Amino acid sequence: MASITSSGVGSGIDIKGLISQLITAERTPAESRLNQREAALQTRISALGGFKGALSTFQSALSSIKNASSFQASAKATVANDKLFTASASSTAPAGSYSVKVDNLAQSQKLVTDPALNIQQDPNQYVVGTGTLTFQFGTYNSVGNAFTANANKAVKTVTIDSSNNTLNGVAKAINDAKVGVTATVVNDGTNGWRLTLGSTDTGAANSLKVTTADGDGNNTNAAGLSILAYDPTKTAGTGKNMQQPVGQDAKDASVIIDGLTITSASNTLSTAIQGVTLNLKEANTTATTLTVAKDNSAISGGVQSFVKAFNDLASTVKSLTSYNAETKESGALQGDFSVRAIFGQIRSELNKVVTGASTQFDSLSDLGISTNRDGTLTLDSAKLQKAIETDPQGVAGLFARAGRTSDRLVNYSSSTSESRTGNYAVAVSQLATQGSYTGIAATAFNITSANDTLALKVNGTQSGTLTLTQGSYTSSQLVAELQSRINGDSALQTASASIGVSFSSTTSMFSFTSSSYGGSSAVEFTAVGTSTETTLGFSAGVGIKTAGLDAKGTIGGTDATGSGRKLTGTGGGAAGLAVEVVGGATGDRGEVSLSDGLAARLDTMLTSLLGKNSPLTARTDSLNQQVGRISDQRSTLDTRMTALEKRYNAQFRAMDTLVSQLTATGNYLAQQFSNKSSN
Repeated sequence: MASITSSGVGSGIDIKGLISQLITAERTPAESRLNQREAALQTRISALGGFKGALSTFQSALSSIKNASSFQASAKATVANDKLFTASASSTAPAGSYSVKVDNLAQSQKLVTDPALNIQQDPNQYVVGTGTLTFQFGTYNSVGNAFTANANKAVKTVTIDSSNNTLNGVAKAINDAKVGVTATVVNDGTNGWRLTLGSTDTGAANSLKVTTADGDGNNTNAAGLSILAYDPTKTAGTGKNMQQPVGQDAKDASVIIDGLTITSASNTLSTAIQGVTLNLKEANTTATTLTVAKDNSAISGGVQSFVKAFNDLASTVKSLTSYNAETKESGALQGDFSVRAIFGQIRSELNKVVTGASTQFDSLSDLGISTNRDGTLTLDSAKLQKAIETDPQGVAGLFARAGRTSDRLVNYSSSTSESRTGNYAVAVSQLATQGSYTGIAATAFNITSANDTLALKVNGTQSGTLTLTQGSYTSSQLVAELQSRINGDSALQTASASIGVSFSSTTSMFSFTSSSYGGSSAVEFTAVGTSTETTLGFSAGVGIKTAGLDAKGTIGGTDATGSGRKLTGTGGGAAGLAVEVVGGATGDRGEVSLSDGLAARLDTMLTSLLGKNSPLTARTDSLNQQVGRISDQRSTLDTRMTALEKRYNAQFRAMDTLVSQLTATGNYLAQQFSNKSSN
């Protein structure tokens, strides 16, 4: 703004000060009105921010109860002597007390190279040899001197070449390959450096068998890579060159629970008692007590948090919109329709009945939650606890989107935004099946160079060429060998394709069954050894290939899409509603019920209310725009005051000039009169 830099020359008036006072008198009322209006707008913006914050806090409280999984009642396990074992319990664990005695712990097998090698050279320099190491896991029966492969553990191979053929290099190669074996190099102080191998998994079925394809052409002598061979059925120097230290054989854990002996390959037992996991720590001759008790605190805590969060929201709304007659002060959003309308929507949801839950609870009052006259909620904790103990899934159906089925072999799987609450009949016209292959009758179980190779496709994925270990087998041993070798193929593992192998003593036929269900499930052989078909009974040209089938049926009276064992509704309210048929027969299979619980509905509503296109956001944006317009009005006021100051400046200068002229004329006349008087 321009300013006057001097007082009036002719008038002697303080023009600068006078203009400043005039401008201030002109500006102050307008500026005061703008300040007051901006302060009021900022107060409302801040209040709306507080309201949105309260809504967000309330939505956060819903997170613990909007999902059905949150209502899985947990259980607490207590061990009298936790030096022997510790325990944890899941929601499925029944309450009870158990006597538990740990007879012995599971352990993994350890192997070590022959001390006669006397390796004194630096393990980074000592060259072992080249070739491949093949690791297989299974059970060794010393009485029958037989090794039976673990059908659930894949065969693994590690390649040793010139880049990793030192003692330390071999250990690193084994560890890097993650084959289920840990390798270390130690110095025993007498016989020099020794390589140790240990199965990473405990249990008798995880004994090690290590075979070599030695680069020197001899796979069993005590030289080259063969020094790492260990076939427990062989004698020393003929394929059994590593040694098992005393007491380092693979063992199962043994536990006596309420008089029943239970064995486990692991020191973690998760199936001995339903829903309870035992972590064994120490064997002892004395039993201790395990107590399991139900714990519903997480469920009740979630409901209590919901009630508190709503009451906090109600308190915030009241403070923002009420009027205090005593202090004559009003809330920042008093009379704001949007706030009261939104809170009214939320209260309306609280009073709605939840349908489609197939439960005895369909309103908050059933859980002991009542509405007070001031709009807040009160919780009857005893009534809530009784409801949780009676039917925790019923409580879940009241708050969360949840599905239930009346048939125990039909499981609710999922739903989409298209799925509507209600009860829908489920009918199955075709059960899902697994693809399989069954050969012709086998005539022998001996594996030789004529029948030790095979290749197959599982679920459309081609395996590599697989090589069986040559030798004489029983039918069960060969089943384990086949399954272990096939499931160990890298291509099949990448595609998550696996099979189960069985043998019928009645028909003498091997069967290979895909682990997956549905139309893409299939097993077929693509290559075998020259005598495989005549000895083992399977090949690409014989046997029966049976493709898997997808489940078929209807949900809610309309055709459902089948994928494996899953059926997904396609029409009406059942669109997107999926169930998994895990067994049973064809025909009517009861119904699936879908409920859109209170917390789930509120969460959806609040997400909309707090979104960028919500009324609250639009209201805040509008207020911010009004604040922006006030800034524009201030600029306009500044421009107007600048122009007014210029006008005052010009007017006062003109006045000052005139006064100066009049003063000069007056002084001249006075001088003239004075001169005449003196004459």
